[in-house]
Amino acid sequence: MAATATAQATDMRPAFPPPDVSARPVDRSAWIAAFRHVRDETERRAAPLSPEDQQIQSMPDASPTKWHRAHTTWFFEQFLLKDRAHGYRIFDERFLYLFNSYYVAAGPRAPRVSRGLVTRPTCEEVAAYRDHVDGAVCTLIETAPDAALAEVLAILEIGLHHEQQHQELLLTDILHAFAQNPLSPAYDSGWRFPAPPAGGTLWLDGGIVPIGHAGGGFSFDNELPRHEVLLQPVALDRALVTNGEWLDFMQDGGYARPELWLSDGWATAQTEGWEAPGYWRQAGDGVWSGMTLAGLKAIDPALPVTHVSYYEADAFARWAGCDLPTEAEWEAAARAGLDGAFGHVWQWTRSSYSAYPGYRPVPGALGEYNGKFMVNQFVLRGSSVATPAGHSRATYRNFFYPHQRWQFTGLRLSHGRA
Repeated sequence: MAATATAQATDMRPAFPPPDVSARPVDRSAWIAAFRHVRDETERRAAPLSPEDQQIQSMPDASPTKWHRAHTTWFFEQFLLKDRAHGYRIFDERFLYLFNSYYVAAGPRAPRVSRGLVTRPTCEEVAAYRDHVDGAVCTLIETAPDAALAEVLAILEIGLHHEQQHQELLLTDILHAFAQNPLSPAYDSGWRFPAPPAGGTLWLDGGIVPIGHAGGGFSFDNELPRHEVLLQPVALDRALVTNGEWLDFMQDGGYARPELWLSDGWATAQTEGWEAPGYWRQAGDGVWSGMTLAGLKAIDPALPVTHVSYYEADAFARWAGCDLPTEAEWEAAARAGLDGAFGHVWQWTRSSYSAYPGYRPVPGALGEYNGKFMVNQFVLRGSSVATPAGHSRATYRNFFYPHQRWQFTGLRLSHGRA
């Protein structure tokens, strides 16, 4: 079962998204199949984990596997079933509180830092919760009046992409938990990182280019509206920065040279005792290894470096005499055929996460999905080895705080055209 989950995680073929929301006539059976595909993928990813594994919360930024399974179910119950499924019975009123994440408009919620303390409901009860909601969602798709179906499917589609985000978090969160375990357990002993992209340089001539989602297929609201930006001529490396290059940075004192670091980054690195990327460990013979989904493995110099923060990525770029690309540069390069754009690591950009010109959040509680986080974070582009199939596109805007590094985060460099 673990091998199946990993194959899904690294396969970037468009197994999803579901049928077009605007299609007429609507193929309800295709939407049910898409719903079941996504819901089954969550369970495939959770299947290798014991109930004890699914309970642990190793830090406030991470969540237990059991919580991910329940929260994604809460999303469909809260936003789709409660007000739109006639005669729907709430599975357990207490779950509306336990498994809300940050939706203030949806009501009170359990503290995020305490999710690992919620030993009840059990994994079996969460499975029953998922079955209850799944059946109701499929019934709603089958029976919703034609006049209401467009709204039902629009919310359903958001919920499916939301669950795919949690499928990635499920893997990165359990990796963080396993990295704290002295036994260095493997999630999947057969897991392997994909082959890295080739080298070379992609040149962009600059000029006025369109950025943002153009319609046709799903996007989150933070990818809108499409707008024009002015790019200067720039070159982006086709290859991602590798572990071998990062070892050179370390050997040149990269973590001990304050002139390379932003002030906040230097303070964070000193406070946290950073001397290497996240999950790296050095044995007595000086050889580095790293915690992976397959357990503790020797660092492969040829593979892209991962689990680095924005602060580290920025310091490396300074050390290399280069820059991190802006998100507009990255998107323009991705449209031009950037190697390794997807399926390896999320790539830090030097763009702060903020609203596009003319952006307005959607009304209601779903408006809290992206808009209220548009401050103090940086944009990452692409997708990672943990991103589920069909969840990648050139306009996708991921975002994290600059100190965070438990995700599969890496970098590529940009530099002015000679």
